[in-house]
Amino acid sequence: MIWNPEYESMPRRELEALQLERLRRLLARLAERVPFYRERFAAQKITPEKIRDLAQLQELPFTTKDDLRENYPFGLFAAPMDEVVRIHASSGTTGKMTVVGYTKNDVAIWAEVMARTLSCAGATAKDVIQVAYGYGLFTGGLGVHYGAERIGATVVPISGGNTKRQLTVMRDFGTTILACTPSYALYMAETAREEGMDLRGLRLKAGVFGAEPWSEEMRREIQEKLGLLAIDIYGLSEIIGPGVASECECQNGLHVNEDHFLVEVIDPVTGQRLPYGEKGELVFTTLTKEAFPLLRYRTRDIGILYPEPCPCGRTLIRMSRILGRTDDMLIIRGVNVFPSQIEAVLLAIGGVEPHYQIIVDRERNLDELEIWVEVSEGIFSDEVKRLEELERKIRVEIESTLGIHARVKLVEPKTIARREGKAKRVIDRREVYAVRPGP
Repeated sequence: MIWNPEYESMPRRELEALQLERLRRLLARLAERVPFYRERFAAQKITPEKIRDLAQLQELPFTTKDDLRENYPFGLFAAPMDEVVRIHASSGTTGKMTVVGYTKNDVAIWAEVMARTLSCAGATAKDVIQVAYGYGLFTGGLGVHYGAERIGATVVPISGGNTKRQLTVMRDFGTTILACTPSYALYMAETAREEGMDLRGLRLKAGVFGAEPWSEEMRREIQEKLGLLAIDIYGLSEIIGPGVASECECQNGLHVNEDHFLVEVIDPVTGQRLPYGEKGELVFTTLTKEAFPLLRYRTRDIGILYPEPCPCGRTLIRMSRILGRTDDMLIIRGVNVFPSQIEAVLLAIGGVEPHYQIIVDRERNLDELEIWVEVSEGIFSDEVKRLEELERKIRVEIESTLGIHARVKLVEPKTIARREGKAKRVIDRREVYAVRPGP
């Protein structure tokens, strides 16, 4: 079901005209209300009147995470505090929190794009939606909550954690749609198995999973173990929270809500805009945000854009699932490695659990990669020869995929610590060693 056909199925020419109109309005708001942008526009002699085509977007300056930190906490707000009805924040691995604000209209837009997201998963007013994302400064829980209420569905605001209680509620309340991180969905499935509960026998029909990268192999694992349609969703606090993009039931790319968020893909080193179909860093411009609008925000997320219409009837551009990040991309002996590549190899082999850890260390000035992999109960209790063969197979496949050697350590089930939020996949024991976006 398409929640808002007027915009989600709008002809491309009309949509681009709307985007241009809203972009020029955004530039005027930023120039008038945000000193940071006013100074940048003045330095580059940028005025809204000079922007007559969307192609000119690449002439406008980027906004980065560092810009947000340097203007902490409210320096980039474009609305007075008496119009800001909500503040959220996300904590990064370094530096200050990223603080975002919402006006009453911003909250309404958030509810709208999340209603579209949940509708992409088949949600209607008849559904019971269990929100197991965290509530609080994190945008996940409340974002899904707003969208579910906009649709008219029954919301179960259980937040994260207390997995056994999650399962009891899921069974007793008749949950039909689950919202959480994909790794937590698998953790739920694992706990259910231990409790003797078959999730495939419940009323679950779909799940909206985001907040961390996950592979197609993990999707298959989730769908098999939970007996539902696993939908990938995308968002980030700086842009609005969840609701920026979502897969539909076709599962062939995430529809970007382009009437609100203008998306580009750029070369992360040169900053040059890339054509459709090429992999690069995703950049978003918020076209309708009032309190915290951003121009050409560099997300550090890696993806691909596809312009072809989807069989579902939506004309919105589609983006690939997140293929990695420019700041969690590991450089090991000169080779670029994304954790998602390793996950895809592991889950394609079979005989292993979807729990692994990547450990990067430096020995005698050389980078060393070690991968801890949990094996299934049946495999672990098997003969040593079979374990050695599995370890060899994983090692060969990793080397074939990544082009570098990695040590593989098979560990018994439950060895790797579980988390009820985002899974911690990488332990980098070297000094900070990450690729930063270019200018």
